[in-house]
Amino acid sequence: MTATTNGAIEKATGHHADGGRRDMRRLGLKARLLMTFTFFSMFFGAGNLIFPPFVGAQAGSRTPVAAAGFIVSAVGLPILGVVAVSLAGGFERLADRVSPRFSLVLGMAIILTIGPCFAIPRTATTSFEMAVAPFAGGAPGWLVQLVYSFVFFAVAFLLAQHPERLSKTLGRFMGPLLLILIAVLFVACVVRHTGGFAAPMGDYTKGQVSRGFLDGYQTMDLLAALYFGIVISANVRSQGIGDESQVRRETAFAGVGTGVLLIMIYGVLAYVGAVSGSVAAVDPAHDTGATVLTNLTASLFGPFGTAFVGLVFVIACLNVCTGLISTCGTYFQNRFPVVAGRRVRYRTWSAVFAVFSFVVSNAGLSMIIKVSVPVLSALYPMAIVLVALTLSHHVFASRFPRVYFWTVLLVGVVAALGCVSSLAAVFGGSLPWLDAALGLLPLYDAQLGWLTPAATGVVIGMADSVVRRR
Repeated sequence: MTATTNGAIEKATGHHADGGRRDMRRLGLKARLLMTFTFFSMFFGAGNLIFPPFVGAQAGSRTPVAAAGFIVSAVGLPILGVVAVSLAGGFERLADRVSPRFSLVLGMAIILTIGPCFAIPRTATTSFEMAVAPFAGGAPGWLVQLVYSFVFFAVAFLLAQHPERLSKTLGRFMGPLLLILIAVLFVACVVRHTGGFAAPMGDYTKGQVSRGFLDGYQTMDLLAALYFGIVISANVRSQGIGDESQVRRETAFAGVGTGVLLIMIYGVLAYVGAVSGSVAAVDPAHDTGATVLTNLTASLFGPFGTAFVGLVFVIACLNVCTGLISTCGTYFQNRFPVVAGRRVRYRTWSAVFAVFSFVVSNAGLSMIIKVSVPVLSALYPMAIVLVALTLSHHVFASRFPRVYFWTVLLVGVVAALGCVSSLAAVFGGSLPWLDAALGLLPLYDAQLGWLTPAATGVVIGMADSVVRRR
């Protein structure tokens, strides 16, 4: 084993199946850490900052178990998603096991959700409310937000113009700086907090583990994980890795490293939220994690604390916005290189997403979150069953290939109907007949009504596979 001159790549000699020889290159420790920090920076944004503290503020003395449930869905599922996509050779190949048409429809739905419809606008709105709104004074709020979001998306668009080089900005500077700022906040909480923790409240009065698991959906990280590999793979190739199987392995290594970092950071932020809840109670019906952090930093540092947490939000949200624009632009460039007979390049697609997100971001954070929750509740179950089947592909699903179709079909029908019901409630309406029908499903009240259709789909898929094979 010899090292290259820059120490980033290690090289070994291997053999092709046909007896030929080839160079097997892999990243060194320093380069793997760089990919990990890049991956972490793309993941860790607005939702990752505001939801763990909100969990801690509501769970209070039950924060450890609530945080465990949150970490399972907000970290465990995304990292399994990264591994599953790496094993399948890309999300399209994974989803094609259901059907090529389904792959396109679900892929578009996921990209638009983690992109211009919800996640990208949320990065600008959250960072504005945390970093700019408290200092806006008597200026018109809508005008200040308009100017801020324009500058924010312009910077993110420029940073995203070379997605294969994100490791040079996010990995080397932005990611480590974000970790340092969060560490400062945690140490301040440990030093200043001397009392106990408040009693659980709101949705966390009971069933803290399951509630934390469901709130982990709102980070959108499982959906993002299915496509972030596109950008990370490009960064791995830019390091000189040419063998595609090794590119997939390096992407999986970066995903696992990111999972370790996220577990640590979520634990820290949940503790910070629990401390904040004992300092100033929150209103679960109206407040958000942003309120929790503002209350705490104002108590710890005074006016400087507001500016401090605002800086944390701007860095985190800019990181994720850049990564999401890169991911969405790359996806659409690959899927739709020609539109109406004209070639559309990456820069054009990324500009379209930046402009559209700029418009949506001015709708306000609370409305974005309210609308996104039902959509995520529909997409997440399908993503979960796809990941689970892919991880079991070699020992189970490959023997019964129709389980992909039937499981996703039944889960998708239930998830879509639940989304319709939830959206009706968001906009002040109701569908009693639909609510009554969905309520017949076991565990539906815990928002896990898709488990029974998933199990049914597995059974039907196995039977269908056996019949077709015979």
